[in-house]
Amino acid sequence: MPNLNEQELTEIAGYIKERYGVNLAAKRMLVESRLGCYMQSKGFDTYEAYFDYVKNDSSGVEMANLINRITTNHTFFMRESDHLEYFTQEVLPWIEKLPDGKDMRVWCAGCATGEEPYGLAIHILDNLSLRGLSPNIMDVTILASDISEKALASASEGIYPHEELLAIPPEWIGKYFNDLFDGRYRVTNELRSAVAFKKINLLDPFVVKKPFHTIFCRNVMIYFDAETRISLIKRMFDIMVPGAYLFIGHSESLTSFPHGLKYIRPSVYRKPFEE
Repeated sequence: MPNLNEQELTEIAGYIKERYGVNLAAKRMLVESRLGCYMQSKGFDTYEAYFDYVKNDSSGVEMANLINRITTNHTFFMRESDHLEYFTQEVLPWIEKLPDGKDMRVWCAGCATGEEPYGLAIHILDNLSLRGLSPNIMDVTILASDISEKALASASEGIYPHEELLAIPPEWIGKYFNDLFDGRYRVTNELRSAVAFKKINLLDPFVVKKPFHTIFCRNVMIYFDAETRISLIKRMFDIMVPGAYLFIGHSESLTSFPHGLKYIRPSVYRKPFEE
């Protein structure tokens, strides 16, 4: 596999950062491991030649392939489960009491292959079920977005090997997954209908019909530089209702820049109510 030289890394990383916010400047090994064998299979001996081909492909197919390969889509069910518990115990009751609470608006940004939004949907649906409430009492639709079309296709399919479900209680597996009897499970129609997947570039302007009650943007900003993080949080702030919650990853922090959100607990913030 050919080595990625400094000039090639600078060009590729600069292009990806400008358009998608992902900072690859210090990720030489990641870029090489994700692109090296693939570009050779396409007949290219250098990253420069391959990247020129990507940029000149008017169909956009190769750029989509590049983004699918270069973005990190690692996630798993019930990740940072304390967030899910806090949401169902504290945030969900608050949303239900709002005048527009039956139209619950939650966004999972950077959803990868769907484990996060499906896990959140399970918590919401089960919480309603335990209280004897029909999911129809609320319009439970979670917007789940990513820039990787490959990840979104996998998420929409909703099929996972059994080993990926080990963190889920057995009763929930029986209730929200269908056994395909080949070592894989597919999410039920009820669970699938609770999540809407969409390709969204977090650097693009956000176009929403109504502001969100909650945004999950966990373990996404670790790939952004400070300027991109500041811009992203400001734009998310603008599409949140007063009192809305923002959940970020436990390894992330908003303490290094002004953002207007109120700190609630580690990795949980809230938009102040209007005075």
